[in-house]
Amino acid sequence: MARGELRIYLGAAPGVGKTYAMLEEAHRRAERGTDVVVAFVETHGRKHTAAMLADLEVVPRRSMTYRGIGFEEMDLDAVLARRPELAVVDEFAHTDVPGSRHAKRWQDVSELLDAGISVLTTVNVQHLESLNDVVAQITGIEQRETVPDAVVRAAEQVELVDMTPEALRRRMAHGNIYQPEKIDAALGNYFRTGNLTALRELALLWLADKVDDQLEKYRAAHGIDQTWETRERIVVALTGGPEGSTLIRRAARIAARNKGSDLLAVHVTRNDGLAGADPAELARQRVLVESLGGTYHQVVGADVPRALLEFARAVNATQIVLGASSRGRLAQLLSAGVGVTTTALSGPIDVHLVSHERAGQGRRRSRLPAALSRTRRIAGFLTVIAGLPLLTALLKLGPALTLTNDILLFLAAVVGVALIGGLWPALLAAVAGSLLLNYYFTPPTGRFTIAETDNLLALAIFVIVALAVSWVVDTAARKTRQAAQASADAQTLATVAGGVLRGERPLIAMLDRLRETFALDSVTLLDGDTVVAQVGHPACTRQSEADVAVNVDHDVVVLLKGRTLEASDRRIVEAFAAQAALALRQERLAAEAAAAKPLAEADKMRTALLAAVSHDLRTPLASAKAAVAGLLSDEVHFDPDDQRELLETADESLDRLDKLVANLLDMSRLQAGTLGVTAIDVGAEEVLPRALDDLGAEGRTVRLVLPDELPAVHTDPGLLERVLVNLAGNALRYSPADRPPVITASRHGDTLELRVIDHGPGIPRDRWDDVFLPFQRLGDRDNHTGVGLGLALSRGLTEAMGGTLTPEETPGGGLTMILALPVGAAA
Repeated sequence: MARGELRIYLGAAPGVGKTYAMLEEAHRRAERGTDVVVAFVETHGRKHTAAMLADLEVVPRRSMTYRGIGFEEMDLDAVLARRPELAVVDEFAHTDVPGSRHAKRWQDVSELLDAGISVLTTVNVQHLESLNDVVAQITGIEQRETVPDAVVRAAEQVELVDMTPEALRRRMAHGNIYQPEKIDAALGNYFRTGNLTALRELALLWLADKVDDQLEKYRAAHGIDQTWETRERIVVALTGGPEGSTLIRRAARIAARNKGSDLLAVHVTRNDGLAGADPAELARQRVLVESLGGTYHQVVGADVPRALLEFARAVNATQIVLGASSRGRLAQLLSAGVGVTTTALSGPIDVHLVSHERAGQGRRRSRLPAALSRTRRIAGFLTVIAGLPLLTALLKLGPALTLTNDILLFLAAVVGVALIGGLWPALLAAVAGSLLLNYYFTPPTGRFTIAETDNLLALAIFVIVALAVSWVVDTAARKTRQAAQASADAQTLATVAGGVLRGERPLIAMLDRLRETFALDSVTLLDGDTVVAQVGHPACTRQSEADVAVNVDHDVVVLLKGRTLEASDRRIVEAFAAQAALALRQERLAAEAAAAKPLAEADKMRTALLAAVSHDLRTPLASAKAAVAGLLSDEVHFDPDDQRELLETADESLDRLDKLVANLLDMSRLQAGTLGVTAIDVGAEEVLPRALDDLGAEGRTVRLVLPDELPAVHTDPGLLERVLVNLAGNALRYSPADRPPVITASRHGDTLELRVIDHGPGIPRDRWDDVFLPFQRLGDRDNHTGVGLGLALSRGLTEAMGGTLTPEETPGGGLTMILALPVGAAA
């Protein structure tokens, strides 16, 4: 059975028209003869959307009850039994009611697709898992219903339903999205122009990446390796030399000229692993390219130009930035070089050759270390001085051999000397051996002359072979030593990196590991004249006090005290000095983020407060004003009953307003630390009745289950009454009429626990902390009940009195709030 196809309508925010566009497509499919059913569509009371359901078959929903509350969900079994060609399923990221077959609606859709049923569905950008935290930072609202990006990317089609922020706000103002009582709060909070613009850009960028993935799959499936200039991608090639920073900045300027361009830096490492790139320079350049918004890559290849072009074609690059050759003119005449070769083979990819300070000055090679130790070189020279005369004597005194055999024996001696002492002793052996062969074994003997041409040729071949063998042996020894050094460097880098990753503070861990690895007394990181971090003793605070100073950039310097370092060790230290600068940057960014967090929280609360004032304060004010205006009006005459009803309305509204303002003032005092607390020993049985009286007639329905002997608590009676009013009022709001809240009390050691128990819908365990945040309500329902300060204020007041307020699940469903207070001294 063929799997069904998934088509997703993606929007930047609610109300852009995703469901409407989806239903339009359903009508088009139905008109073409496709068997279409509506499995689940949520109209949200929008009449235009509801009208689109006409002439479409709708599968009845499945009714479910969870914790005493009725819900309607898509009837998955009914849709599967109906087996249409196309099912319309709204709200792809929806969380199913507990007890459903799947936890998420996208899992229901996956089962429909597996059954061969194609699906049309909708999702907003804030529901994408990868963008969830970004959207929360922009809007200040964390979206808990998410869908994995991979699920959305796997869809056969993702269509963006777009609308400008101004048009969307007009739709909101006209009442086409939310109910009238929610419009003001929505326009001042989530649907601000800046929020909608940012969400729109996120949706466009996410969809662009999705389209880019589809393009890559198409190119791979059809074997297309030519560059398609759908988006500017600039690849900058790094050699590990100091000119890399210039190239990166030049490439970044090219990328900045084209909106949406990608910057990629790549270093090609030769596959012998022995290229002379400076790891410290590469580390610094990696930090630079990432700070400019690019990415760093490293590839391995024997042929640098071809490896570079293979990478560029693989990422669909449009431009390559290379540095002008640093080689001298003679070297450029002998070989084309990377730049010329890359340009010749680049095809449609543009190549920029950027000049820099070292262009054409020749490569500055560092002096290579000797292939063999000094002892072995001395041993090689001694072998030449003693061995060659001994070999000559043995050949003269022993049985006579042909000249060919004599040459082979001397050649073996040269190879032996090369193995013992390396190149220079072997060269000496080759020259000395040729002279000895000429004088003692080549006719006419006893003179430095050669009579026969064949003997001259044999002796010349001996010299050439001896020199070649000496060179090969010495080169092999040098490469072996370099490989061993590279392996040791890699091991050191891995050890230091491992120690850093395991540490809580990367910067301190890095410096301490460097000090330990190289047996230093102290390591100090300076930023200008300021000591940023330091480990070990004695500390050095100036470059003049350090044995080694490693400059990371103009301001950041790593000072080492204890001993000087060899050149190979210094390279490792330079690499980690660059990483230390990166760690310093990360710590500072973290500190700035931590410093900005309280400001962000304050801004978030201020925004929520403004939204609350715009709606929740307006409602009681409007009610009171309407009642008073009616009483003052000369146009309408009210009888005494109507007048009393208007006065009661005004009184009730003003009471609500008074409580709301009191909560706001108390919360501000709590946050400012100016709330006065007068704690005395008081009986809970004295405070509880007063709190329930404050709730009016509803408070009389709350059941009190108290023990006969209840110890006094040490608390502020007035504040405790406020807390109990908020807790009991919250419990009454969510409890069913036939199961009113219950308040119980029990002593546990030096603590008295008051439990306010309701049997309402409850709150998921992962959202218990959310109910104590200011200006938060569970969901977007019940907007007439206040600004969401009750529980936040209750916890703050409780903690100010030295107690705790924690939630607990009520057995059988509901929420229990546990108010724990210290028992009085008399008890």
